[in-house]
Amino acid sequence: MAGLRIFETDPAAKPKPRQFADDFVGRFRSGRMVGKTPESLSTWRVTTGDPEVADKVSELMGGKPAEWETSGEDFNEVVTTTDKVLVVIDGPRALTADMKLWGRSGLIHHCDGVEYLSPDEDKGQPCGCPPLMEDRKAAAKTGRGPQPNTNLVFRLADDYHLGKFRFQSTAWKLAEVVHEIDAELSAYTGEVLAELSLELVEFTTKAGRDVSYRKPVVKVLKSWHDAVADDADTDY
Repeated sequence: MAGLRIFETDPAAKPKPRQFADDFVGRFRSGRMVGKTPESLSTWRVTTGDPEVADKVSELMGGKPAEWETSGEDFNEVVTTTDKVLVVIDGPRALTADMKLWGRSGLIHHCDGVEYLSPDEDKGQPCGCPPLMEDRKAAAKTGRGPQPNTNLVFRLADDYHLGKFRFQSTAWKLAEVVHEIDAELSAYTGEVLAELSLELVEFTTKAGRDVSYRKPVVKVLKSWHDAVADDADTDY
């Protein structure tokens, strides 16, 4: 049975990929669960509830769409073949960061590192988190303190109208430079072209142990308005 071709003569009438309850067409992820064990990935993994979005992500970033078990709407996933992608960020308002600790009953600690952000009766009061970064990390690692919660909203530069995606990270390395990214985004008026990547970090400890991991990196490049005017083969 042939597919309908009604939009070939009027492409502008073709419905845009549907937005879901949270107004995003998909999520970028840097890992996945294998059984009950978290696994970090060397390339981006994108999840979505729209098969058309999954197909387009596969076309742009490699990988094959597949279904995965989830209680959410984003039951399609694409483990791409790329560790970096050009994105369009709508200024500093598209980047948020806070500290959260979750318990069995829900969110039990929510702060900015110095003061509570919620609940309302505690908002603005000292949160009691340790002042030193090393102690903050130690508390989070043992489940006694909150960990970073960084959120970035963006569009794909190669398909702007596909819809909005989001990336949520608990990485300390990203949280530590959020203020720098915010300043870079604030230097522009309007949307900005940036590179979102999973940068490989490798080093040898004092004990002689080789360590390698991927850290999420946001590299602000230029105004999106200026980028649109660039030649199609411009290498960023």
